[in-house]
Amino acid sequence: MSRRILVAMSGGVDSSVAAALLVEAGHEVIGVTMKTFCYDETQGPSRTCCGLDGILDARSVADRLGIRHLVFDVEEEFTRDVIDDFVDEYAAGRTPNPCVRCNSNTKFRDLLARGRALGCDGIATGHYVRTEHSAEGSHLLRGEDSEKDQAYFLWGLPRAMIPQLHFPLGSLTKPQVRELARERGFITADKPESQEICFVPSGDYREFLSRKLRPRHPALEPGDLVTSAGEVVGRHDGYAGFTVGQRRGLGGGFPRPYFVIEIRPESREVVVGPREELTVDGLEATGANWIADQPEPHAEVEVQIRHRGRGIPARIESIDEGRWTCRFRSPEPAVTPGQSAVVFSGSRLLGGGRIERTLRPDPEGARNDDQYRRSALRAKASMASRSEAESSSGMSTRTSTN
Repeated sequence: MSRRILVAMSGGVDSSVAAALLVEAGHEVIGVTMKTFCYDETQGPSRTCCGLDGILDARSVADRLGIRHLVFDVEEEFTRDVIDDFVDEYAAGRTPNPCVRCNSNTKFRDLLARGRALGCDGIATGHYVRTEHSAEGSHLLRGEDSEKDQAYFLWGLPRAMIPQLHFPLGSLTKPQVRELARERGFITADKPESQEICFVPSGDYREFLSRKLRPRHPALEPGDLVTSAGEVVGRHDGYAGFTVGQRRGLGGGFPRPYFVIEIRPESREVVVGPREELTVDGLEATGANWIADQPEPHAEVEVQIRHRGRGIPARIESIDEGRWTCRFRSPEPAVTPGQSAVVFSGSRLLGGGRIERTLRPDPEGARNDDQYRRSALRAKASMASRSEAESSSGMSTRTSTN
């Protein structure tokens, strides 16, 4: 059945092909590019998605497809929902994920509202995810291509929105998408993927924070590097420059590789220590959103804690008014407050939350499980045998982008 669909066109190859596939399927397509920030304030490479050149490239593709192309100015909403949150999270010693915030708020919510005003039946994007519709309802699934799957970024969407979403690329790989773009003569066919935060294209997020935070904000002021025992082992230039799991930038002189274990904004201390101190048994997440039926306590699930990370076998421990906890089947390193914890059952996305804190061993709970103890021992042995080459590359999460 032919529909009128509003397609988010960032000026990249993925959204270009998504629009083309919907046109070729017989739908009435309207392309829209969202102006999310003031381009005069950004510096860095010019040919990026989300920037001014992205608008021009999206328009070029729309013209080639013979569809309408609109530009929506959502700078105010994007600043409130994404940029301000980004700054606040770093100021609080956490590591934010602006792409999750953008998808959960500005991109999908505002796009759907404007699409309705234009008489559209649904909206579409170039995300590598799939939808599933049955008598049970509509669900989001991981993309077929595990290298490009982007379900991790969509856990914050309202459940009621899922039936109106279209993801034409969910069963394709990136090479296939580029080939489709070349066949259609799109200017975006070989456009490189954006690797940085769209509103910090230079990659220097510390400089960005220095412009957004008040002068001499504690997040950018010097402080101590300390061990978990409280020993001062060095100095840093501001805790906003660190994230849990990071190794680079700590200086030398340690008896073995040290990583960032914790950030304490109240004292401006960055806690560092050896790899074994980096591992935890679980996490507590806040701001929970469930786009499928909420799992019950003790449910066995998989939890993904970083983009391109694997799903970690875990057990839901508790769920209470937007807050939930889980225990991993084996200890995990570099679980980072501020990042997303996303819950899956197989390939189905259940929901997620923002990591609030990590959980240490619970002698009365998870560790009573024999399988848990065995997997924990295996993980400990595996961790001890990891190569120094992996150590030197660091385990920094930094800010995830999609």
